[in-house]
Parts: sequence; C-alpha cells; structure tokens
Amino acid sequence: MASVEVDLKPRRFGETSRRDAWWAQSLLVFLVLSAFIVYATWAAFQGNHYEHGPYLSPFYSPLLFGNSTHSWFGPQPTWWPSALPFSAALLILWAPGGFRFTCYYYRGAYYKAFWADPPACAVGEPRKSYIGERSFPLIMQNIHRYFLYFALLFLVILAYDVYQALWFTDAATGQKKFGIGVGTLVLAVNVICLGSYTLGCHSFRHLVGGYLDHLSLSPVRKKAYDCSSCLNRWHMRWAWFSLFSVAFADLYVRLCSMGVWSDWRIL
Repeated sequence: MASVEVDLKPRRFGETSRRDAWWAQSLLVFLVLSAFIVYATWAAFQGNHYEHGPYLSPFYSPLLFGNSTHSWFGPQPTWWPSALPFSAALLILWAPGGFRFTCYYYRGAYYKAFWADPPACAVGEPRKSYIGERSFPLIMQNIHRYFLYFALLFLVILAYDVYQALWFTDAATGQKKFGIGVGTLVLAVNVICLGSYTLGCHSFRHLVGGYLDHLSLSPVRKKAYDCSSCLNRWHMRWAWFSLFSVAFADLYVRLCSMGVWSDWRIL
C-alpha cells in the first residue's frame, strides 16, 4: 500500500481548526472558580457573622474555637499568633478545600481554564513538554484519596449541623423547641449536594468496591458501589451544585447574622 508522509507541526498557543466558541467553557470555569476562591478566602478571614441562631456556616464547621455555643473547645486559643487575624475557618478549610482541589473533575477543569493545559481539545497550548502528575508539585494530586476520609467526616459533622438547625431557642422560656426555618432547608440542601458530590467520587467507588474480584460476594458493598456509580454519572453537575450550595449557605447565614436578611420560620 502506498503511504503518505505528513509533517505534523505542533500548534502554536491558541491555534486550532475549530470554528466553534471553544474558549467559552474555559472562560466560564475561570470566572466562576475565581469568584468562589475570592469569596471563600474573604469569608474565611472575616472570623465573624458565621452563625445565626442554630445555624452555623459550613465554612466554619466544625467550629473548633470561637465565642459561640457551637464552639467545641472554647474561645480563641492563647497560642494563636497575635500578628495573624484569628478566624476559626482557617483551621478547617484546608480539608474540604484539599478534597475539591485534587478532585479528578476539577483537575481537568482548572488545568484548562487556568493553566491552558490545553485550553480546549485540539487547541494549541503554551508549553512544549508534558510532565503530567509524576513530578512535584502535581504529584501531590495523588493524595486525593486521603482527603476523601476527611470529606466523609465533614459530611457527618455538617449533617449534625442540620439537626442542630432544627432546634430554636424560645425567647420567652429560653428552652429549645423544634422548628424549621429557611436556613434549615439551605443547610440541608447543601449537605445533600456535598454528599452527592463526595459519594459519587471515583475514590469512594474504589473504597467500597476495590480489592474484590466479585462484588456479588458482598451484597452490601455492591449496593454501595452501584449507588456511588449512579451519583458518579452526574459527578460534574454535583461538583458545581455543591460549589454553589456551600457558598450560598455561608452567604445566607452571614446576611442573616448581619441583619440584611430575615430568616423565615416555616414551622
């Protein structure tokens, strides 16, 4: 058979034969993720307006230290450096942040949107060599499976916060009474979104289904694997839903605490 030699030249940055708006998705991801990072960083450094009645912002949960009834170990610790502004969120956000930052989906999203590696399929990128995730610092992405354990623990804690958000202090008697407010539903929806995102993660599927040649030999693990696989089909959507839900939950509690919004009692 006759053969034809084709001289393949690497594309220059941004060079492509595509005629569609290939840049639109990467631009949108860049803007949304940047907005979330800016807001989350700002909220974490505030150190106040993170609670309203029984509601606690997910950015500050678990509240290890603070002047609040939600605090686990009392007020600001004496060992905190005086030169740094104190915020309880700075003690715990590394765990859920690390899980999300090393997520398989988010890697692909911000590799394209922030590093242009590549900016889109069949579009030239600004670098000539490929290192992958075998060298520092990207090799640290492989600790994603260990951040999963922290994420599962945080799910339990946030679910308990929803339970706490069902009990309101009566102004007349000072006793706690069962009730449901809009904030209760906001925190509950956030846990559902975060749970669907976390339990649909590839690492969780490996956790419940790994090391078994035949899943049918363990009906419980097979059921968990099937449920995780079902959530995984929407993993991209749950990644974004949970990003918006956790930011809105903090914003809702914050604005209620500041008196900008009023929390409506449904029950």
